[in-house]
Amino acid sequence: MSKAFTREQDADDDDALPAERQLPKSSKNYLTPAGWQRMKDELYHLVHRERPEIVNIVSWAASNGDRSENGDYLYGKKRMREIDRRIRFLTKRLEIAEVVHSAGRDSEQIFFGATVTLLRGDGQEQTVAIVGVDEIDLPRNRISWISPLARTLLKAREGDTVVLRGPEGDEDIEILEVQYLALD
Repeated sequence: MSKAFTREQDADDDDALPAERQLPKSSKNYLTPAGWQRMKDELYHLVHRERPEIVNIVSWAASNGDRSENGDYLYGKKRMREIDRRIRFLTKRLEIAEVVHSAGRDSEQIFFGATVTLLRGDGQEQTVAIVGVDEIDLPRNRISWISPLARTLLKAREGDTVVLRGPEGDEDIEILEVQYLALD
C-alpha cells in the first residue's frame, strides 16, 4: 500500500505529553488571560502565516518533478505534518479552556492565578505563580496548578505552614505573601 494512503498515528493527545503537561482526566484546562492569548496568537500564526508558506514551498517543490530525492518537498511535508499536529492540539486545548480572571483579587487564600512568596524548609525564599498546565515556565517560576507544590499550597492562607510530601521526605513550607497580579 502506498504511504500516501496510510494514516500517521496522531501524537496530539495528552498521552504524548510529559506528565507535568497532561491534564487530569475530565478536568478543565484552566488558563490565565495572558496564557489563553498566547495560545490563540500561536494558533493564528500557524494557520495564517506559517502553514500557507509551507504549502507554497511544497507545491513549488512538487512541480519540480521527482519527489523522492527532493529535499524541499520532503522537509516541507514533514514540517506541514508538525504544524497540523500543533494546530489540532491548540484547537482542542482552546476548546476546553476556561479562562480564570484572578488579577486584582483581594484574598489571603491561595487559588489559581495566585503569586505566592514562600519560605522553603532549607531557608530559601521563593516566589511562584500558579498557572495552567500549558503555561508552565520554570525559569520564570510559573508552576502548574496540578504540580505537587501547587496542590499543597491551594486553599492555604498567608501565614500558614504547609507540608510538601516529596521523594526526599517531608518539607515544611511557610507562606509569606499571597498576591493576585496580572501575569504576562
